[in-house]
Amino acid sequence: MGSWAPDGAGVVELADGRLVRGRGLRGARPDGPDPELGVYLIGRRPQGLAWEVHWVRCRDFSVPSSTSDAMAGLRDAHRRAGDERVEVGCGGGVGRTGMALCVLAVLSGVPSAEAVAWVRDRYHPRAVETPWQRRWVARLDAVLTSD
Repeated sequence: MGSWAPDGAGVVELADGRLVRGRGLRGARPDGPDPELGVYLIGRRPQGLAWEVHWVRCRDFSVPSSTSDAMAGLRDAHRRAGDERVEVGCGGGVGRTGMALCVLAVLSGVPSAEAVAWVRDRYHPRAVETPWQRRWVARLDAVLTSD
């Protein structure tokens, strides 16, 4: 068990101090240790990974096909990021990864209305690429209060 180096590629420090790594799965795997948990928002179940995976079905430029599946995986990721290496990712590492980071940011105390700007400032300036992805993030308060 461990955590990421705070200055590692794609590593974001959440508002509550937890570290998570965002990345694009089509790119090279970053140097350093493997994650202990990965939450991947992609169209097909990831194969050949040596760590635990939560797969969230989500097509490119879209939103998760099941918000409850996404929230279950991301809640687990947030909980475990306190003392494990957790990464979130999608194909390119920008839009869907940005949505996942927004959920983690909100779970760590960032208001949902500020989550997209917060993630863009700390992870990638184009994170959460599409209008429907931004609407999905904007509805996080309703999702979190209905659980």
